[in-house]
Amino acid sequence: MHESDALPDTGCWRGIGATTTANLTWLLDGDPAVAYQATRDLLGVDDARLQVRIADEGAGATLLAARGPDGHWGAGFYNPKWTSTHYTLLELRGLGLAPTHPVARDACALVLRDHKVRDGGVDPRPTTRHSDVCVNGMALNYLSWFGSDADQLASIVDVILAEQMPDGGFNCRTSRTGATHSSVHTSTSVIEGITAYEQAGYSHRRAELRDARTSAVEFLLRHRLFRSERTGKPIRPDFTRLHYPARWYFDVLRGLDALRAAGIDYDERMRDACSVLEKRRRSDGRWVAQRGYPGKTHLTYPPPGEPNPWVTLIALRVLRAYA
Repeated sequence: MHESDALPDTGCWRGIGATTTANLTWLLDGDPAVAYQATRDLLGVDDARLQVRIADEGAGATLLAARGPDGHWGAGFYNPKWTSTHYTLLELRGLGLAPTHPVARDACALVLRDHKVRDGGVDPRPTTRHSDVCVNGMALNYLSWFGSDADQLASIVDVILAEQMPDGGFNCRTSRTGATHSSVHTSTSVIEGITAYEQAGYSHRRAELRDARTSAVEFLLRHRLFRSERTGKPIRPDFTRLHYPARWYFDVLRGLDALRAAGIDYDERMRDACSVLEKRRRSDGRWVAQRGYPGKTHLTYPPPGEPNPWVTLIALRVLRAYA
């Protein structure tokens, strides 16, 4: 394979250059989950045999083995961060575990059976009347990926659509503090959930979900993903730092990857975020991640300062998509 065959060197790739054969080999020789997604997203080959290995080796096998005899991970649906059932299923979905895997499917069924609340959404607070839209966006993501029952997902869709704000995005704090402006964190979680739902072939309120996603995408683009509309400055410095896994948090890498996965065409308002990725690429063509978000974890990822295969993979596929 020639480097020029792997990734383009135009558009959003200004000065970055194509991926090197050595770095592609580094990704392909790593954890099966990284290798599977690198093969799929950088080489255009969806290797089902490689995907199957995710359950038996490396990170995927570690996460699956951590499930308790009660069917949950951690101490239950949402606690503790990040070893709970909710965040473990989100992490397994991020690894690309096969959608038909029986352990993940069984855990999703458990979430839907035991953790829906009065409004039809899922929530860690069993008596709440108003479920958290960010939690529902993340849950729709992994529940859709793992093929959950369509009828059970319908009420989660209804809850999400009812939470869209006038500015086009979403904010979990509307039910807590009466927030009047959308959040890039929550909006990205909802975009990811809608994309997974659509790609899995579900149909309930599909057209409305597409419209909601279009508006949420426009909300991100108006902010150039990470900038204040009022001042033009970064909303938070951490938004320009790269993390994996992102959990519920926003950064430019997660935001751009969510737009890529949704099939959003390149927009000039992405350029600032693409430039952040360009500037954070090391001279060896790899990327590092910032320190992980505080909390207990099942997995140990490369420490800050060391090349991170996940961040490198995601950055490469984002910049490839927006060349």
